[in-house]
Amino acid sequence: MIAFIRGNFVYKSPAVVHVEANGVGYELQISLNTYTNIQTMNQGLLYTWLHIREDAHVLYGFFDLVEKELFLQLISVSGIGASTARMMMSSLKPEEIAQAIAQSNTKVLEGIKGIGKKSAERVVLELKDKMQKYQWDTQHSVVKADPLEMDALNALVALGIPKTNAENAVKKVMKTQPNLNIVEEIIKLALKSL
Repeated sequence: MIAFIRGNFVYKSPAVVHVEANGVGYELQISLNTYTNIQTMNQGLLYTWLHIREDAHVLYGFFDLVEKELFLQLISVSGIGASTARMMMSSLKPEEIAQAIAQSNTKVLEGIKGIGKKSAERVVLELKDKMQKYQWDTQHSVVKADPLEMDALNALVALGIPKTNAENAVKKVMKTQPNLNIVEEIIKLALKSL
C-alpha cells in the first residue's frame, strides 16, 4: 500500500494532481478541499489510498490524515463509492461532513450532488457513532481524530481483525480506561476483549 507521496506538484487541477517523486510521476485524484490547500504550493506531501478495480488502479490523494480517514469512513457505507465520497469532500469541508453526520443533519448531506435522501440517511445511520470519536478544534476549525485510538485501530486491522470489530474493541478499552495513553497497552487490551 502507498501511504503517502512527497514530491513536486507538476500539474494541478481541482480534480487531479500529478506528483513527481524521484523521477516517477503519480496521478492522484483529489477533492476540491485538497486542491484548495495545495493550489499555491509547488511541492508537498499527500496521503494516499489506492483503489484497485477490475479495469483500473486509481490513486486518491488527501491533504491531511483527517480527510483521508473521513473518506475511508464514507466509502465503508453501502452505496457510497470512491467517486461519491470524493464528490462529498469537494462539496463540503471534512469538518462540515463530520458535523452533519454527528448531528444527524441529513439535509446538509442531501445538498451534495449524487446524495439522495436514502443515501444521506444511510450515511448518518452507519457513521454517526464513529463521528463521536472525533474531537472538534473550534479554534482552528478542523476535526482531529484521537491519534492513540487511530494507531490502535490501524494496528488491529493490520493484524487481520475486521475494522468494525477493531473499532468496537478500541472504543470499549477507551471507555473503561479513558486515561490510558500507551498505544501498545490499548492494542493488548483490545485483543483480550475480542
